Amino acid sequence: MSKLEELIEKLCPNGVEYKTLDKVCSVTTGNQLNKDKLLDEAEYPVINGGINPSGYWHEYNTDKNTITISQGGASAGYVNYMETPFWAGAHCYVVKLEEKKVNYRYLYHYIKSIEKKLQKCQKGAGIPSVSRKTIYENCIPVPPLEVQCEIVRILDDFTLLSAELSAELSAELKARQKQYEYYSEKLLNDDCEGNYVRLGDITKVITKGTTPKKFTSFGINFIKTEAFDGININKDKLSFVDEETHITFLKRSILEENDILFTIAGATIGKMAVVSKDLLPANTNQALAIIRLKDNINTNYIKFILQSSFMKKYIKKCVKGSAQPNLNLQQLNDFIVPFPNNEKQIEIMNILEKFEKLSNNISEGLPAEIEARQKQYEYYRNKL
Repeated sequence: MSKLEELIEKLCPNGVEYKTLDKVCSVTTGNQLNKDKLLDEAEYPVINGGINPSGYWHEYNTDKNTITISQGGASAGYVNYMETPFWAGAHCYVVKLEEKKVNYRYLYHYIKSIEKKLQKCQKGAGIPSVSRKTIYENCIPVPPLEVQCEIVRILDDFTLLSAELSAELSAELKARQKQYEYYSEKLLNDDCEGNYVRLGDITKVITKGTTPKKFTSFGINFIKTEAFDGININKDKLSFVDEETHITFLKRSILEENDILFTIAGATIGKMAVVSKDLLPANTNQALAIIRLKDNINTNYIKFILQSSFMKKYIKKCVKGSAQPNLNLQQLNDFIVPFPNNEKQIEIMNILEKFEKLSNNISEGLPAEIEARQKQYEYYRNKL
């Protein structure tokens, strides 16, 4: 018999009391801090409706070791436990304990267990939100404190082990990626035989799309950055437009097989994917550049170049000082490509593909391992 089973048998053999959360805790919102005041670097994170900090500030209004719930936005209902002092913004719920018979960390694990339920209760046609009423009406089991503490110990151990493993795998992945970038740049510099060309000189066209006036529930595939899955496109994340819009209003951006889509605006600038035949007919918007290479150009080689440190450095140079990172079509045309003969291109690709596979093995294994640990944690949390 485990220690937890012994405690349950001894302290609550006939079951436990349940209380609605409004009897256990208070849920309040933080204070507005305008976006234009936020800093890129400061001591205290600013927590609002997102999963990550919306910025940083030199003051805090909430102590460390506090439960937060995202009140509004795409991540409404997300539950977190802040281990450092922070600024709670207007879209951040702060959870304070009001019941002495409840362990605060136990309360966190319980609220985390209803996270998906809260997310399904998002309300609002515009910006989704979760109401205090929705949170308060959930019932929490309240066993004796000794039982709560043992449950917390078990679940915290799972959390710690998962975090340690994630950190270890992330460090390994970072090292592999640095190694890949080093050899990529070295190969492209040493083996390009001094040959460089403008990207615009090896393409048929570099253009971009337009946002349609309306989307449909089915029809012609419409590809946004959100559908990118590595260099592939996830069909489950496509939007749709009708055929008339596709061939008239969006005529300029009708896609072809092997078109390279390259993000030229926003936080995901530099991401790319390749249009496969099974996605056609398809179209895209103005946040994505369409790079259509000439017939005799090695598409796989150019894909490597567009993902290389050459392109990353070029983007950084082009968007330096910009509040909103953007790369215009002329800048994309003017990007200088290391361009050895075709035989050398294939040789470089073969070497880089081996390094890429090493990185991808860890890159694919990392989220899979984290997901497995998360499921294990959720299973035991729900069981406990």
